[in-house]
Amino acid sequence: MDSFELNKILGAILGTCLAVLSINIAAGAIFAPVKPAKPGYDIVVPETQPGGAAKPAEPEVPIEQLLAKASIEKGANSAKKCQACHNFTKGGPNLVGPDLWGVVGRPKASVAGFNYSAAMKAKGGTWTIDDLNHFIANPRGYIAGTNMTFAGIPRESERADVIVYLNSLSDNPAPLPKAAEAAPAPKQ
Repeated sequence: MDSFELNKILGAILGTCLAVLSINIAAGAIFAPVKPAKPGYDIVVPETQPGGAAKPAEPEVPIEQLLAKASIEKGANSAKKCQACHNFTKGGPNLVGPDLWGVVGRPKASVAGFNYSAAMKAKGGTWTIDDLNHFIANPRGYIAGTNMTFAGIPRESERADVIVYLNSLSDNPAPLPKAAEAAPAPKQ
């Protein structure tokens, strides 16, 4: 191979590199990305329609009325999502959460061998039906600082089913409050 052939090969490689470099510079000038003033992503939030008033919140149905219609079978089915962290058997071991056998009427943060959060220990009192209703709806909203990461059960009827099921998990289930007790007295 003589030097002329070698010069042609090296010239072709050099020419290709120059062509790629010039295409890169031209493309960068045409398609230059816009750098944001602040790092992050722009999130498009749909605007509310003008004049469209927000729906008023539905009034909360008293838990006593919901318990009258609640079903232990539906509650057992709904409570399956709790089985990842809780045990429902009498004398069962604590899992990520404490054993829930006999929880209705039991003092809060009282299961032996379970390490409760400081917020749960500070709450004090016993687990009433009303306390369980609020806690199951939004655990972190009811006891700020609790270690329970469950988002909660927003549907009132499903919560009532779970509460009736939890109440049945006891040697002596607590009597459920009657719907008539929760009804307001008639105006005279």
